Amino acid sequence: MKLAKAYEGCGVEEIKAALGGATLHVYSCAQPASPEASLFRNRFLAEFVLDSPAFDGESIKPLHNPVTGKDVGVPLFVRASKPDGAVIADFSAGPGDMDVKFATTSCTAGAPVEITKFRVRAGAADPPRFVSPRDRALGR
Repeated sequence: MKLAKAYEGCGVEEIKAALGGATLHVYSCAQPASPEASLFRNRFLAEFVLDSPAFDGESIKPLHNPVTGKDVGVPLFVRASKPDGAVIADFSAGPGDMDVKFATTSCTAGAPVEITKFRVRAGAADPPRFVSPRDRALGR
């Protein structure tokens, strides 16, 4: 998880409170260095609007879950923003030890996209992504 400058130093409960009424945008592009950075070559896969408050204990409360996918791709990160567009944080997404987990590993336009797990881990670095040893694009 990478916090926007306005939320640096906030604890888990403060971040959860800030997510009340926020929008989660799911993307299939590399996560930018900071939440304030622009997105390049992004594929916008899905959008969730959160209830206020956004959490019931440890469970996130989207207004609709699942939502309809908007494009085809593999979720790599989720950007959370306030209703006025101010960014709160970027969350890692996908398989493995990521902040956000989905019911499927990829999204398809028109198909359901469902959040199955959402963790707020203040101060935790994004985990490394799994790279297959068969991935020839990396020269292996």
